[in-house]
Amino acid sequence: MSAPFGGTSSIPFDTISNPTPEPISGPSIYDDLANLPRPRKHYQRYYNTRGANESMWHAEQGLSNFIRAYYHHKSADWKDNRPYRLAARTAVEWAKMPTYYIMDLNDSMAETVARVMPTTSEINANTWLTEAELEVYSTEYGRTSFQGGLNSYRMGASGIGNAETQLYAGKTIDQPSMFISGASDWGTYQNPGSFERMQERACTDMRSVHLVEGAGHWVQQEQ
Repeated sequence: MSAPFGGTSSIPFDTISNPTPEPISGPSIYDDLANLPRPRKHYQRYYNTRGANESMWHAEQGLSNFIRAYYHHKSADWKDNRPYRLAARTAVEWAKMPTYYIMDLNDSMAETVARVMPTTSEINANTWLTEAELEVYSTEYGRTSFQGGLNSYRMGASGIGNAETQLYAGKTIDQPSMFISGASDWGTYQNPGSFERMQERACTDMRSVHLVEGAGHWVQQEQ
């Protein structure tokens, strides 16, 4: 379950001699997604909303079925997970990703994954998320809700911690590194260029990269 580390952000330097240009105003990529012929939204934007936790925690299909469908949708068991490199960070390119990443604009995540609920035979054939294991997830999330995890998305969008992370601007990972992800995981290509930057610049001692066949987002469970 890996997203490539594309490197740290940069901050302006010597701005007295070289003033930072004013940012160009205009529609954001999120505006562009909403204005596509099939209006879409990024899943992280959805997870920032106040209603995200409630809609998943008390999903119409039930919590257990929601989790089952969510795990299925992002796994190699869902045969439409055939990721590839996107040409650019644009709405048109992003919209090529499945709806668990680029959702239909007016759908909740519970509604999104309900459409791909695995069949009884698919559930029975699943060896990496048994009904007994699913019950553990359902019981614990039923007790705690999803809000704790969702708060990380809300924090990321708020700008909290930006000043602290600027301390690492321009830094690289110099320890021996290895990247492991599922071959069917769109997370590898979700941010165009990150996969390449990780190997070429962000990690200076990248020893190996493994995209594991037969695994999607849950590589440590699926294989």
